[in-house]
Amino acid sequence: MSRWRKALIAAGVGMAASAALVMTPAEAESFNLVVNYSCTGGIAGNNPVTIKARVNIPTVVEVGSAMNLSWTLEYTNTRRFLSPDYFEAGALTSIVANMKLDGAWNGVLEAHGTQEQSALQPNVRLETPAGLSSSAHLTEEGVIQLRPQGMTVDFIPPAGVVTINNDELNRIKYQGPWVHDPATPVEYGDHLRDVHTSPQVDSTARIDFLGTGFEYIGRRMPGVSKVRVRVDDDTTGVVDPTKTESGQPTNAINGNVSLWKRVDLPYGKHTVIIRNLDNQPIHLDAFKVHTGAMIEPPTLHRANCVVTSAPDVVEITVKGHDAPTSPPPTTSDPTNSPTITPPTSPPATNTSTGTPTNTATGTNSPSPSSQYTHPGIVIVGPGGTSTTTPTTSTSATPTVTKYVRPQVVKTPKGGVNTGEAPDPPMDSGAYTLIAGGSAMIMGSAAGGLVLWRRRAAHAGGVK
Repeated sequence: MSRWRKALIAAGVGMAASAALVMTPAEAESFNLVVNYSCTGGIAGNNPVTIKARVNIPTVVEVGSAMNLSWTLEYTNTRRFLSPDYFEAGALTSIVANMKLDGAWNGVLEAHGTQEQSALQPNVRLETPAGLSSSAHLTEEGVIQLRPQGMTVDFIPPAGVVTINNDELNRIKYQGPWVHDPATPVEYGDHLRDVHTSPQVDSTARIDFLGTGFEYIGRRMPGVSKVRVRVDDDTTGVVDPTKTESGQPTNAINGNVSLWKRVDLPYGKHTVIIRNLDNQPIHLDAFKVHTGAMIEPPTLHRANCVVTSAPDVVEITVKGHDAPTSPPPTTSDPTNSPTITPPTSPPATNTSTGTPTNTATGTNSPSPSSQYTHPGIVIVGPGGTSTTTPTTSTSATPTVTKYVRPQVVKTPKGGVNTGEAPDPPMDSGAYTLIAGGSAMIMGSAAGGLVLWRRRAAHAGGVK
C-alpha cells in the first residue's frame, strides 16, 4: 500500500473519530407493560384460557396531545376460545381491556379489538384480534397512575336466518319411524326436493339451536296429521297442515311452507320439538333458525378475564407545552455566560437583580371522570383540585417514568408523536467543545501529511 494511501486512511480515521463524538438529541422512549390474564366462562369454558398482553405506553406525554396505548395479545397455554354452536360466516369476537387511570386524573381507558369469523361449528377454535388500541386526550399537567384491570371477551353471532334441511342428522334428531324421500316431485316445491315423513302418532323431530326464533317448514296438503309444536316448555302450539293460513281446507300439495313461526324469543339456547298427534303422516322439510341483530354482545358467551400478574401501578408524568414566547433570560453579571432556557420552561421575566422568576398557580374544579366521544377515545378530566408552580431553570428536566415492579420492560420505540423534536440533551457549549476537538484532530492529520511530504522531498522526491 503506498504512503499516500496510508496518509489518506489515517486522515479519514481521524475525521470519523471526531464525527463519532458528535451526539444527537436523545429520542423519546416507550415501554412495555406486561399483563397476564386468566379467562373463564362463556366461550372460554370452565378451564382457564390464559393470555399475555403487552401494553406499549409512551414515557413522554404533552398536555393537549393524545396518550396512545397499543396492545398485543398472545396465548400462553394450549386452550383457546371455542364456538358455542353452528353459525354462518360473519360472527365476531370482541375484546375490551380496561386500564384504570388515577392520581391527577380519574377514569377507565378501554382498549377495543374485534375479529370476524368464518362459518363455525360447535367447539371450533375462534380467532381473536391480535391487538387492541386505545387513546386518551390529556388536558392537564400532572402524574397519571395506570393500573391494569379486567378484560372481557365476547362472541357476537351474525344476524340473519339459517335453513337447516331435514337431512342434516347432526342437527335434527328423529324419534319413531321416519322415512327420508330424497327426490320429491318438482311440482311439490319442497326445499332441496327432499322431505322426512312419519305416519305414526307420537313420532317426533327435535332441534336445539342458539338464536331468537325459528320456523317449522313442512307441507300443506289434505290427509295429513295435526302437529304439536313445542318450544322449550311451551306446549300450546298446534298446527293443522290440511288448512290454509285463512283456515280453509286445501286440496293442493304445497311444500316448503312455513307452518309455525316464532321470532320473539330471547337470544339463547332453545329446543323445538314437533310431534305427530294422529295416525296420519306428518312432513318435515326444514327448520329455519332466526338470530336478530344485537346492540350489545350477549352475556351468554362472555368470558371474563382477571389479572393474574402485573405491576400494581405505573406512573407517567404529563408535561406542559413547549415553545416559550419571550427571549431567554440573561444575567446582569458580565462574567457569566448567557443562560439558555430549555424549550420546556415557561417564559421568564427579568428583574433588577438578574434572577429570572416565573410562577404560575392554577386551581381546577372537579369534573366528570370521563367522556366518551367515540368507542375507542376517552376524554380524561382532572379528578380534583391541583396546583402547579413551575420555576425557570437553566437546564432541562426530563419527564420521569416510575416503574413500580421490574416486570415493566423499557424498549426504545422512537419519538413521541407531538409534532416537535425532543429537547437537545446538552447545551451549545458542549457542541462548541466537540466541534473544536474535531477541528484539532483534522488539523493534526493534515500537519502530519505536510511534514511527511517535506521529509520525502529532502530525501530525493516523492514517489
